[in-house]
Amino acid sequence: MPREVTITACQYLVREISSFEDMAARVRAFLDQAGGSDIAIFPELFTIELFTTLPAWRDRPIAELVRIAEHTEAYHELFRSEARRRGQFIAAGSHLEEVSAGRYENIAHLFGPDGEHYRHSKTHIFPAEANWSTSEGDRMEAFELPFAKVGFNICYEAEIPECAAALAEQGVELILTPSATFTEQGFWRVRHCAQSRCIENQVYQVHCCLGGQPGAPLPNGWARSSILGPCDMAWDNPAGIIAEAQINVEMAVTGTINLDLLHENRASGAATTFKDRRRRARLYRNWPSHL
Repeated sequence: MPREVTITACQYLVREISSFEDMAARVRAFLDQAGGSDIAIFPELFTIELFTTLPAWRDRPIAELVRIAEHTEAYHELFRSEARRRGQFIAAGSHLEEVSAGRYENIAHLFGPDGEHYRHSKTHIFPAEANWSTSEGDRMEAFELPFAKVGFNICYEAEIPECAAALAEQGVELILTPSATFTEQGFWRVRHCAQSRCIENQVYQVHCCLGGQPGAPLPNGWARSSILGPCDMAWDNPAGIIAEAQINVEMAVTGTINLDLLHENRASGAATTFKDRRRRARLYRNWPSHL
């Protein structure tokens, strides 16, 4: 039997809501659509929707986005209980959390059916995140799930090649990329870079996007979620696209990846970049650097 993993990316559009339970109901509806998948994933900072529950939220400065951290425990419990109830791994997007007095980090979470809980704090924040009092994490870790070894690259991290390379060198086969981009240009930066990371590391990557047009002070979003792989002869789609959502439509998109095929491709594909990328690492160190 081939080692296959079914993934659902939940393309979420931010809208004005009245309570945490409004958001929770939308999460559960998405998870109903992801039934049968090994893992479901939500976008980066989709919980900014909770900002709209604040009184007169349109008149507040964006710096007050940190107020969504008040919902952190409820957010954890929602996904912890849904993973257990559904017998499913859920990558719960990411959430802005207070990790110490006045220090906030953009943290991605992965919950499992037997109480597993893995965390990744975004190591490279996008410049606009500095306006949200966001600090950076300093670890890039791989997580061994029953069906695959996975890791996170949150949005802008996909644009930093070393982030994916660090995971690939730990044996990661699937990179989870919850993302939130404010413009179409921003979307394509992350999407093109995610595809590049798949090619240079010979991994799969799921790019799960946040959309919606909530209006100021919240940012708008541009979304087209996808499940991506290396561009090689072993896959039916020459562009390396395994599944793809419609543009800026709230929807769940599901695809299945074959991990045996991935490892075969690393050994005998037309491009064996997984081994060749580091094969001459000593040479790279000898090249002048002006950084």
